[in-house]
Amino acid sequence: MKKFLKIFFGTILVLIVLLVGVGAMFFYKVKNGFPVSYETEKPVLSIPANKSAILVFSKTTGFRHAESIDASIPAIKKMEEKNNWYVYATEQGGVFNAEQLKQFKVVVFNNSTGRVLSDEQQKALQEYVENGGSLLGIHGAGDNSHHAWDWYTNEFLGAVFSHHSINPHLQKTEVKLETDIDTLLGKNLAKSWNNTDEWYVFLSQPKGAKVLYYIDGDKIIPNGNMLWIKDKNFGMGKYHPVAWYRQMGKGKAFYTSMGHSKDVWTNPDYLKMIENSINWTIKK
Repeated sequence: MKKFLKIFFGTILVLIVLLVGVGAMFFYKVKNGFPVSYETEKPVLSIPANKSAILVFSKTTGFRHAESIDASIPAIKKMEEKNNWYVYATEQGGVFNAEQLKQFKVVVFNNSTGRVLSDEQQKALQEYVENGGSLLGIHGAGDNSHHAWDWYTNEFLGAVFSHHSINPHLQKTEVKLETDIDTLLGKNLAKSWNNTDEWYVFLSQPKGAKVLYYIDGDKIIPNGNMLWIKDKNFGMGKYHPVAWYRQMGKGKAFYTSMGHSKDVWTNPDYLKMIENSINWTIKK
């Protein structure tokens, strides 16, 4: 009997240790990503001369919003013909070089999480934006897995990610349009609409940016506590930005924290916001 109990409790202990290890690895991956490799081979590009080229980059080494990414590509491609775009969708980082980036009007970080580019590729993207290119980020492109890239966090996002709602996770609330916004960006956008999403909480308002859409943070439950994390039961207050934009050097930047699930890609108000934001970043 003693031998049995010893084996039993030993097995339980091993399982607990394994679960803790898996949990710790998961949180590390969410925050830092696990970069396996940085692709360096330049792709062959065949961009039509009369179209505005859009680079949609969906590589992930952190948490992967697989359903949203899968739904986003055909949704963005549906906008292609209407707007005279050429959409190049990839998860290969080799295109992030000065020679090829300059062929694109805008780069979209499409729920791209974790460390996805090498130091040299990050520098190429930074110089591309500062010299007149544009960068657009969707949802996971703003989480804390990008925390080690100072330029991206401070200059592009302008805010540091803290957590997202967990209990409850996805919540429905009203998204409201700001009044003082860029005319092209705001063209035909809904003044308000309902969206169900995983609401990101940042530690401050986005510095140096203009807000396009916001929610009433007092009407959601921003609780991000789970397991041993007990200090994430706060939000951004009544004025909670969920889409903002800025000038970056000679280029432009747009970010929306909305876009967790595949369902947003069938929401006409969300689609119109993405379409407008791409056209706004294209126009110089």
